[in-house]
Amino acid sequence: QVQLVESGGGLVQAGGSLRLSCAASGRTFSHYTLGWFRQAPGKEREFVATISWGGANTDYADSVKGRFTISRNNARDTVYLQMNSLKPEDTAVYYCAANSKTLYGGIRRLSADYDYWGQGTQVTVSS
Repeated sequence: QVQLVESGGGLVQAGGSLRLSCAASGRTFSHYTLGWFRQAPGKEREFVATISWGGANTDYADSVKGRFTISRNNARDTVYLQMNSLKPEDTAVYYCAANSKTLYGGIRRLSADYDYWGQGTQVTVSS
């Protein structure tokens, strides 16, 4: 069974940091695009960050640019999201996603481009 499992969420005060991890099992995504999305209560799921298969290219939502960093370790089939200077508006369930359609894929911002999703991890930022 193919799974993406997120970890690292939690409760943090505004200005604090968290590091999310997402590990793949059941198959490898080391040659494919990975991404992070989030969904706040009552809102649509939105793009946060994406990373190309080799890690050379990344892209971020304007709302997190300069504060969040996406990275990956292909040997461990894991993608990370380092979140610094967190704000209350970053509160959401964070999902990692993988695109298995395009080998050696580049960055992708659309959720429709991803066909594997994790179960999500809650991030709550208090003011």
